[in-house]
Formats: sequence, structure tokens, C-alpha cells
Amino acid sequence: MSTVAPRPSVLFVCVHNAGRSQMGAAFLTHLGGGRVEVRSAGSAPADAVNPAVVKAMAEVGVDISAETPKLLTTETVQSSDVVITMGCGDACPVFPGKRYLDWQLEDPAGQGVDAVRPIRDEIERRVRDLLADLGVPATS
Repeated sequence: MSTVAPRPSVLFVCVHNAGRSQMGAAFLTHLGGGRVEVRSAGSAPADAVNPAVVKAMAEVGVDISAETPKLLTTETVQSSDVVITMGCGDACPVFPGKRYLDWQLEDPAGQGVDAVRPIRDEIERRVRDLLADLGVPATS
């Protein structure tokens, strides 16, 4: 009989799913080592991930160049244990029994890589804290 606990599921949400939520999902995927189910979505997804965000993540060894913004669905929220909102306001559906965290972070939209770096670094710090809170050791 297996005593393996199910993997926790975390959803990162922002309006365009092109910056903050992509960085959060990428860090959690990278640092979680497959021990966390990771999703990201946006209430009004952009056409592509912010190029400055892609560049800033590449600087720390995380490649998100193949990622694409995804539409937030009710099903995605319902199937997640933890929902982390990053400035999506009232567009994020709220369901009883879900754990919600609202990370107030500057929006990297329209900013260069120099402005994205501190946002990236803060997201990485918060993701490491989240992993510790979930009882999942970070891989690096």
C-alpha cells in the first residue's frame, strides 16, 4: 500500500498570463522538481509571453521561451489546491475550500529587463517560501 501523498496543485493567475504568473509557474516547476503540479493562466491572456520576462528568466537559467499565455477557466481553479493571484482583481473566480494567496507585485508589462529583474527575484523568493510551506524541499 502506497503512502505517497498526492502532489499539491498550484495555479498562478494574472490578467495577461504573460509576466508574473509565467515567472511564478516557471520557478515552481524548476524548484519543485516535479513534486508540485503547476499551472498558470490569465483572465485576458496576451498573445505571447513578455520578451523581457523571457530574457530575465533566462538569466537565472530558466527557459520559458516556449510558454504561451493560457485562458483562466473555472475548471483550472477548481482543480487547484492553492491559487496565487497576481493583480487579476475581480476576474479571478473564488471557490470555497481553496487556499488563495494574493501576491501584490509590480506588473512587468511594457518594462525592460532591468525593471523585470527585481520582480523576478521577489517571485523566486515567494515561490521558495511557498515550497517550504507545502513541505516540498526546493531542488536548488
